[in-house]
Parts: sequence; C-alpha cells; structure tokens
Amino acid sequence: MGAGRAAQVWVLVSQLAVKDGDVALAAVFAAQAEEAARRSGRPVLLAAAAPAAATPLRRTRRADQALQLLKDAHDQLAAVAAPSAEVLDASGMVALTAAYTAAQARQPAAAEEFAAWAEQSAARLAHPSTRVRRDGDLSAAQCTLYRVGIHRELGERRPGPWRTPARLDVAGDRRRRSAGPGAATDTARALLAAGDVPAAFAQLQQVEQAAPQEARRPRTYRTLTAEAAARRPDLPGITAFARRTAPPRSTT
Repeated sequence: MGAGRAAQVWVLVSQLAVKDGDVALAAVFAAQAEEAARRSGRPVLLAAAAPAAATPLRRTRRADQALQLLKDAHDQLAAVAAPSAEVLDASGMVALTAAYTAAQARQPAAAEEFAAWAEQSAARLAHPSTRVRRDGDLSAAQCTLYRVGIHRELGERRPGPWRTPARLDVAGDRRRRSAGPGAATDTARALLAAGDVPAAFAQLQQVEQAAPQEARRPRTYRTLTAEAAARRPDLPGITAFARRTAPPRSTT
C-alpha cells in the first residue's frame, strides 16, 4: 500500500474511532495518518490528516496543540505556487477547521483570521478562471455555516444575515460531500444555533434516510432532535419523528 493510500485509510479509521468515542485510539490512528501523509509528499493528504489529528486533541482539551497542527498544515498548502483547485479547496477547509478550533480555544482574533483565509480561498475557487472541482467541499455557503458555529462557540449571537435562511441554504452544497450523514448532522447543529429550526429538521430527516443507525446515536442526533421538537412542536411530522428517533430514556 502506498503512503498516499495509507494516509487515507488511517484518516478514515481515526474518524471512525472518534465516532465510537475512543479518543485515545483516534489519536494513535491520526498520528499514523500524519506520518503517511508526510511520506507521500502530497500537501492535500496532509490537509486531510491534520483535522483528523486535531479532533482528539480538541476532545482532550488540547485546543492550542490542535490549532498549531492545523496552522502548520495550512501554511504548507498556502506555500504551494500556482495552487490547483484541489489545493485551494483543501487549504480553505483546513482554515475553517482551524477557525472553529480557535473559537473553541477562545481565541477570537485567530478564529477571524482563519475564517477570512478560508473565504479568500472560496472566492478564488468561485472565480471563472478557476477549474472548480465538482466534489470539492469549500464554498461561500460552507464558510457562512462555519461562521455561525464560530460565533456560537465564542458566545456571540449575531442578528441579521447570520439568521437569514438564504445565507445558510447549504443543503445542495452538502449533498455533494462525501462526509455522509455526519455533514448533515453538523449542518443541523449550526442551523439550530442560527434559529432556523425547519431547515435543521430537514437535515435531521436526511440523516435518518441516509443512515438510520446514525439517527439513533444518543450523544449526537438525539439531543438535536429533542431540541428541534421542543422549539417547534408545530412543524408537520416532527413529533412522530422525535418519538421514532429520539424516544425518552427509561427511568426504570
């Protein structure tokens, strides 16, 4: 197995370990992903390995370490001369992850700086002269979505455009992603934070359709579903949906 393929595999198993709640094992796999990505010499693979390694660091309250790791990966991508659309996409997504990590570390200046870098990359990708990859993750809508999460982590509540559904209408963009139900869950979380409960409910329904087992994970989906149902019990079908996917736990 080549270093590039090995890096992709290690990233995947690290992400699965995080989903299973085994942060220590996720960190071990992420370190293997980083090592393989560096051997491959491909900055884009390093960009994929860095967020995987950052996740267990954040979960163990080492956000500063995670932020430095992400910054190093972003710097390597930013140093690429005449970056391709793939590199711009990877650079922007690493910057968004770094911005969110900085917000969790209560570093608003760093969060703003990384978010601005991501938006610059998204703007370059949107330029007519750039060959945009159809399967790329970065877009203006993606940046807006992360902005909502960043403001939430910093304890800010922005009125106006941050609460406008049109600015947060990322469902079409998300459907192109390979992240699967996890992406829809993240979107639902951000939309709830922005006050758009109907759009959040639509994302939760997408999760159930795509992966019913994901819709019944107690520490993620259950909480989001219960919150949506509590805030907007008048939404058609939401009560039955909550009973099916987030039933109350037994007290006996």
